[in-house]
Amino acid sequence: MNVVQSLCRFADALERLLAARDAAAFERVWDALGLDRLAWEALALARRADTDAIEPALAQVDRRLLAVLERSRAFLDRHLVTFRVPELERWQHAAAAALVGARWGVAGLRTVVADTQAPIGRRYFAFLGLAEQHPDAAWPLFERYLVTPGAHHAFVAAAVEAARYYSGRADVLVSLFERIRGDQLLRRFLGPKILESLYVLGEERSLPLFEQLLVAGHTDPDIGRCEVTRALVAVRKLTGRVAPSCKFADAEQEAVQRTLDDAERRFEAERDRIVPVTVI
Repeated sequence: MNVVQSLCRFADALERLLAARDAAAFERVWDALGLDRLAWEALALARRADTDAIEPALAQVDRRLLAVLERSRAFLDRHLVTFRVPELERWQHAAAAALVGARWGVAGLRTVVADTQAPIGRRYFAFLGLAEQHPDAAWPLFERYLVTPGAHHAFVAAAVEAARYYSGRADVLVSLFERIRGDQLLRRFLGPKILESLYVLGEERSLPLFEQLLVAGHTDPDIGRCEVTRALVAVRKLTGRVAPSCKFADAEQEAVQRTLDDAERRFEAERDRIVPVTVI
């Protein structure tokens, strides 16, 4: 399904929400259409589309989202206000940012990001659009978020993932990891993203950090979040050897080799992926 078709399906689904007579009917339509997945898939495709041909369909989605927001608030239903209205607001910010990108390209997205009076959600989705396009001229903007302590976590996360497309920037990511490694909440949130981008960059300057994490890294059942597994695969990729680690007593065991092979296949499959986070 192409972008315009996906947006039209989303717009039709929103039209059905507008026709709901009460909160219960609104909820039934939402669930029946699988609106959560439908919406985010359409908006992600729109954000990444490199064409202004999507503008009419995207503008229609934006208008209907505003109408559905007004309609859902009018129901005065606690469930809708608590769960559905915030999600609709996120979709509307994502649609508005994508519409700016479709109309005015990178310059428009940068204008939204720079507008401190704009809603934080809208600025974030514009920033995410920049990260997914990663134009060369945008690196100073991403770097500013990476080196500024206290910058909004969602923007830092997108900047971290964008950094994998800018060769020679591993030192900035290593410095960020060192800065946040003592903050367990930030480390759990940003750490896997930083290490993933360092893995994709594959630069020699990240090797000392990965070697430290072989013995001092956090472990996790999810290999995508396991610092030691990421370090093992990265060190093997950079040096050609399987290093000793706190996770595996015998690095030469065949089972260990298979585990690292499986992990590397997953890492390679995900190397070109930027994952949005919830802002509001």
